[in-house]
Amino acid sequence: MKTLLQPLQEINAYSSAKECIDRERLPMHISGCMDSQKAHFIYGLSKEKGWSVIVVQNEIKAREMLEDYKMFDKNVLYFPAKDVIFYSADVHGNAITVERLKAIQALLTQENGTIITTMDAGMEHLFDLSVYQRAMQFVTEGDTMDLENFIVRMIDMGYKRQSQVENPGDFSVRGGIADIFPITADCPYRVELWGDEIDTIRSFDVESQRSIERIESLMIFPASEFIVTKAQITEAFAAMKKDQKKNIEHFRKEKNHEAVNRCNEMIKALEEEYREYGQRDGLESFVPYFSIGQGSFFDYFDRQNTLFFVDDVQLCMEKAEAIETEFRESMEGRLEKGYILPKQMELLYSAESALAMLEQKRTIYLTMLDTLPKKIKVNESYALHVQTIGSYNKHYDLLIEDLKKWSETGYRVVVLSASRTRAERMSRDLNAQGVASFYRETLDTTLSAGQIMVSYGYLRKGFIYSTAKFVIVTEGDVFGAKTRTKRKRQKKYDGKVIQSFHDLNIGDYVVHENHGLGIYKGIEKVQVDRVAKDFVKIEYGDGGNLYVPVSGLNVLQKFASQSAKKPKLNKLNSNEWKKTKSRVRTAIQEIAKDLVLLYAKRQQMQGYAFSQDTPMQNEFEELFPYEETQDQLKAIEDTKRDMESTKIMDRLICGDVGYGKTEIALRAAFKAVNDSKQVAFLVPTTILAQQHYNTFMERLGDFPITVEMLSRFRTPAQQKKALERLKNGEVDIIIGTHRLLSKDVTFKNLGLLIVDEEQRFGVTHKERIKQMKGNVDVLTLSATPIPRTLHMSLVGIRDMSVLEEPPIDRLPIQTFVMEHNEEIIREAINRELARGGQVYYVYNRVRNIDEVTAEIMKMVPDANVAFAHGQMSERELENIMMAFINGEIDVLVATTIIETGLDISNVNTIIIDDADRMGLSQLYQLRGRVGRSNRTSYAFLMYKRDKALKEVAQKRLAAIREYTELGSGIKIAMRDLEIRGAGNLLGEAQSGHMEAVGYDLYCKMLNDAVRRLKGDPTIEEEFETEIDIQVEALIPAKYIPSEYQKLDMYKKIAEIQNEEDYRDMQEELIDRFGDIPKVTQNLLYIARIKAKAHQTGIEQIIQKPNGIRFFLHESRVVDGQKAAKMLKSYKEKLRYMPSEKPYFIYLIDQNQKKMPQTTRYTPGVAKVQKVKVNTTQELFDMIEKVIEDIGGIYEKNE
Repeated sequence: MKTLLQPLQEINAYSSAKECIDRERLPMHISGCMDSQKAHFIYGLSKEKGWSVIVVQNEIKAREMLEDYKMFDKNVLYFPAKDVIFYSADVHGNAITVERLKAIQALLTQENGTIITTMDAGMEHLFDLSVYQRAMQFVTEGDTMDLENFIVRMIDMGYKRQSQVENPGDFSVRGGIADIFPITADCPYRVELWGDEIDTIRSFDVESQRSIERIESLMIFPASEFIVTKAQITEAFAAMKKDQKKNIEHFRKEKNHEAVNRCNEMIKALEEEYREYGQRDGLESFVPYFSIGQGSFFDYFDRQNTLFFVDDVQLCMEKAEAIETEFRESMEGRLEKGYILPKQMELLYSAESALAMLEQKRTIYLTMLDTLPKKIKVNESYALHVQTIGSYNKHYDLLIEDLKKWSETGYRVVVLSASRTRAERMSRDLNAQGVASFYRETLDTTLSAGQIMVSYGYLRKGFIYSTAKFVIVTEGDVFGAKTRTKRKRQKKYDGKVIQSFHDLNIGDYVVHENHGLGIYKGIEKVQVDRVAKDFVKIEYGDGGNLYVPVSGLNVLQKFASQSAKKPKLNKLNSNEWKKTKSRVRTAIQEIAKDLVLLYAKRQQMQGYAFSQDTPMQNEFEELFPYEETQDQLKAIEDTKRDMESTKIMDRLICGDVGYGKTEIALRAAFKAVNDSKQVAFLVPTTILAQQHYNTFMERLGDFPITVEMLSRFRTPAQQKKALERLKNGEVDIIIGTHRLLSKDVTFKNLGLLIVDEEQRFGVTHKERIKQMKGNVDVLTLSATPIPRTLHMSLVGIRDMSVLEEPPIDRLPIQTFVMEHNEEIIREAINRELARGGQVYYVYNRVRNIDEVTAEIMKMVPDANVAFAHGQMSERELENIMMAFINGEIDVLVATTIIETGLDISNVNTIIIDDADRMGLSQLYQLRGRVGRSNRTSYAFLMYKRDKALKEVAQKRLAAIREYTELGSGIKIAMRDLEIRGAGNLLGEAQSGHMEAVGYDLYCKMLNDAVRRLKGDPTIEEEFETEIDIQVEALIPAKYIPSEYQKLDMYKKIAEIQNEEDYRDMQEELIDRFGDIPKVTQNLLYIARIKAKAHQTGIEQIIQKPNGIRFFLHESRVVDGQKAAKMLKSYKEKLRYMPSEKPYFIYLIDQNQKKMPQTTRYTPGVAKVQKVKVNTTQELFDMIEKVIEDIGGIYEKNE
């Protein structure tokens, strides 16, 4: 940073300010500060030891300061304010809590650092810092740990106990293993005990639940800001009831019965939820009733060790006063109606006391103008001379002119670029234009007068210190570019066959590949011949029960389908399922044949090969204002490779709205136009056409490319002109609805067709699209995710790119789940409108949507409210949506039609009525409609509390609650969407077949059909190998208590294919659950034997009283000579039994009486030859040897 800090020494105001700080002449005022220069100056003053706190007026300013400050200090933290008004919600997303806790953790564990916060964050009542200090827990190898005590502490710290850890803030305990996902950590940790001593601590992966690396000690930070014990909660309830009593008396005098009821209900409901479910959510808004030390965030900092910087104190004061007024009015309204208790008014310090706190600190006020509010007294004032740099708006020649002028007059200039390659290129470009400059990657060079250096770094705006003759120019000044946001890598969600049975509950529908659709009834332990085994029980349509041995779970799948209708159960041993399966198989073979034929036909045709990327293409791509996701980069690369080859491109790109599909289309279009080809972009609705048109115009504005639009929003005259220019080749890109498919549309030289949401076009349109395709490259975009399994089976037939990684640069959506409350709806709408935004209000019943709209109009009389639903005519709906996009409507009351496709960045609040009646996938998509800009967005999920439905509602809300964290709920939601996507991709008819056999089995069958048609040699006729030997093999409840996890493990064990899988499974069990009991080790061994037997073509291995029988599959042909030779080597112990279903039998000594049963092993029984099998292991070894030998007797040694 030497390059940037050196010039500060030459500025008088800076040296004087440093001296003032050293001599404790504070508070102090520095005027003349602006934009990114503030971050530079603050860093210069505060880079000594200790903490710096930067207070700004609001969240947007805080995020801007954060971006700028990261240039100087990568570890700067942000302490956001929480929404005190909405904190009475039952649940709120924890994204903000995590940011706050990270800042508090840093305060307790680091000597120094910088925290950016807002004025309102300093006004909140918080528990003392000592509360966190006491709650922090340290776990070290070799220490002792009392698990019971540990569980109580974790719950007090705000952690939630689960059967399996998935999200930050979860913990689980099973046996002597505790898993914890600290809220401030990137991954969870597993603590293994030996007795009560901590044996090992390892980090592990959430997806696979397997260990990553061992560490010596772990610090667990509280998962909530609300750290209280049971005793403190009991005490607080007593204090609350006192106040409640007074309140009720007051309401009775005023004859306000509604308020009396509300007041009674509120405390009762809170107490009930706490007693019955241990629920602490909702108690946070009662902080003043807890007798725990409290203070402001500003009090967390030691005066001597901290510098406070207040940015634009006048605006900060105004903001604090506005927040105080909003809070007071809102709370008074609620108090009068019985929604809150009196002390809840004390959740916020007044604006005056927050300012007074800052005045007591070592504070520096930064302003642009040299005046300060009268209330504020300072010891010293200094003025800086800073000039801003006007935007060059891509006029490179003006920049060159200025750089030359600065260089000649002895100024030192630093030009910053947010990408290293662009910085190097800029330095080369400047030199080529006659401006002497050099590139350095780091900012450690001391510049001398007249030097110009280009370097890597990001600031929003440049500035000039004229007294020090120092200039910083940023990329934003030159190109007017938007901010380029870095994104974190996020774990991908893979659409898997339900490998985890995590979401399989008793009563769910399951599909057994050979017996059809039944209902899962749980795991049952059954004793056969004094040997205990676990079976999965499935009930069928005729009341029959099927017991599936846990070693055969790989033929079982959870039934998933698109419709919510109850599927029809099959009957055991009826032909119905066989018929269904063969009907679906025939249909699948048809579609597979079509796909493979289509593929072959396309392979033979030659298309146009586009040329390699040009420098202009690179320049265009670098103007993309965001960091691309890995998925996006891969999709772009694949698309370009397709275009550059001679084969005709037909690529499908799937990804949710806002995942960057349009950018891929833009780059492909740019590439096509670069080769003098025309591009047609076909979209299903007029509104989407308008949105895409706007995006294209914005991105292509500075390039010589003509974009036109054909839709109802254009007059006939405009359309006619556009069509003529298209025919003559004067239009490069045309965007349009199905109007583009009309006969009068002719192209001069069409090279690329882009189709958005193909499934939304009708049959005739699709036919016309097919004709248009001909030998033109085609890119299809779809917002419904396509399942991974289906994706795999279509690889090589249809080229697909799947965008699964969400754009991380979106701010977290604040999600609140709460009872329907008009006060809050009014406040939420008013707050959004106050910041110039718009609101979605989702009400999913067309019947009385107009009444709801009228109610909202009453609540917010100043707002322009309209409603929209799917039963309106297309034109009417379009006009309303267009008015909404243009900002003429403030609140749109709509049914779930808004879940598809619209991307409006100004809508940042969504209120969903009766949220508990919607599917998770719907909620997930609806919630994705907001949060598309740099503002915090709010989602309110409202439900009506119904006393009778207490438990059901509790479960539903738990599901939504999980969903606020986008944890495992997203997986279920993604499944719903994927099934819909699969239906879209394969067409209507196939959806029906998918319903019939369930989604997973359908994918499996399709995969096989495609591979067969392609002549894959590894496909054999499918058969199941069954093993039934008298060995106790199961997972005891003591080892894995959770039925979910037990099922999960059974399924994984059943899928063991080879030695490597077997070892891997052993490792996983030891890693996750501790040492493997003998009976579980047996289970693993049987799975391994089963895999070997299957490869050898053995269909059954059954233990009978006289020996063990090995039945071969009918497809295996035995070589007589080899078989005779093998039997001879066994000296009569192994015999061949020719019967209707021939088999080999290995005879066991029957004199050996049944041994006393132990859990260690179970002996076999039998007669004739003198072969004794004493232990389970000997039995296993013998079976393995026989399997190996049978494998050597087939013809051609198959």
